[in-house]
Amino acid sequence: MKRIGYILSGILFISYLTVGIALAQMDIEGSKDHSLITRMPGYSISEYTVSDFGAYDPTVVGGKDVHWEGKVYSLGYTREEGGRPISMLQIVRNYEAVIKRIGGKILGGDERRVAAEIRKEGTMTGVYVEAFNEGRNYNLMIVESQTMQQEVIADAKAMRNDLAETGKTIVHGIYFDTGSATLKPESESALAEMVKLFNGSPALKVYVIGHTDNVGGLESNLKLSSDRAASVVKAITTRGVAASRLKSAGVGPYSPVASNDTDEGKAKNRRVEFVKQ
Repeated sequence: MKRIGYILSGILFISYLTVGIALAQMDIEGSKDHSLITRMPGYSISEYTVSDFGAYDPTVVGGKDVHWEGKVYSLGYTREEGGRPISMLQIVRNYEAVIKRIGGKILGGDERRVAAEIRKEGTMTGVYVEAFNEGRNYNLMIVESQTMQQEVIADAKAMRNDLAETGKTIVHGIYFDTGSATLKPESESALAEMVKLFNGSPALKVYVIGHTDNVGGLESNLKLSSDRAASVVKAITTRGVAASRLKSAGVGPYSPVASNDTDEGKAKNRRVEFVKQ
């Protein structure tokens, strides 16, 4: 009981949108705490980067595959000189308590790290904390889930030209949530162009092929890519295109068009293609 009391004595009482601790005076220029979850007392920001769209795969103890995409905040905290020593476990338990307080779900962790997701009003925010150097430093990763803004949208004429020249075309503007095969409403304009393509080419038949990046297990990626291709077929046929003109399949990560070593490459590999039958 004494150990539990010691750990919980340092709990940060942080509300969902209110920062309850004054900013440290030694933060690097241009940095600030995230509005959702702030720092442990006695620490300053020593590293700070923000990416408008990126990906992060947190370490989750227990062999789970977790992949987050969206706006990525990466903050490194360092204990200020003369600050009260705080253990790695105490840092982790503090953040676990705060995450639960604002309605988050703990995905996994151990005595020096924790991964969690906070889902509110249809959005997901990923939080990952990892402490090191006996608690002198810790990192906080926050990923605000969002869909990357596509600069290229499906166009019936362009798809028709690609199919004639190369026998296949990438369908731009198709959106799914991470790990889901349900088409998002933002896909509507692309679906309309697909229907226009088929209506303008009465003899056209295609294979609808789903692709993924290499994040996660092979079997789960193969199933996900297959399910997503099937969702596209269903969406097109419910809009009046004969089902006999489309067949779906998924190849998972087997046919990348870019390197999976970068976030940009992974984004390109997560795609749907039409291949001419």
